[in-house]
Amino acid sequence: MALEAMVSGGALRPGDPLDEGELTPAAVLVPLVERPGGLTVMLTRRTAHLAHHPGQISFPGGRLEPDDGGDSVVCALRETAEEVGLAAERVRVLGRLDDYVTGTGFLVSPVVGVIDPPFELHPDSFEVAEVFEVPLAFVLDQGNRQLQSREVRGRQRPFWALTWDDKLIWGATAGILVNLSDVLAPGDVG
Repeated sequence: MALEAMVSGGALRPGDPLDEGELTPAAVLVPLVERPGGLTVMLTRRTAHLAHHPGQISFPGGRLEPDDGGDSVVCALRETAEEVGLAAERVRVLGRLDDYVTGTGFLVSPVVGVIDPPFELHPDSFEVAEVFEVPLAFVLDQGNRQLQSREVRGRQRPFWALTWDDKLIWGATAGILVNLSDVLAPGDVG
């Protein structure tokens, strides 16, 4: 596998930390929406003026706050309500995926939840430029993912990337989608 060859050549695995410094706990919601044509995954595009990850595709989420009580589910639901205006009671939490360590020092806990339409969103225009959905079938198709690599601090850092329409989904968001795919379709993993 291409990833194993990269790792044996000194690359980090997607989601591995760059160093052993302290990580900032964070959580995201991986929202699955039940549509007549099948499940979709709701994503956001961050506004271009944000200090961290401007213009990137992401899940609703953010760092754990003291009021979250150290609970990643509480954090993911709170951040979703703040970013896209979806009330926590509209989300049926299914469980969690593997934690993901970002190159920027966050330990991200992905929480998977289902949202039943109809629902209204009220995106925070300061943080969210766009909310859109990608068919889950697209995410599950291994042919739609690409393993790419960049040098970061003198080491190769591989990351997953998917392109849906004109939207590049990469880094932690793509890594979490690959993990979701591996959990939902483990027999298809090569």
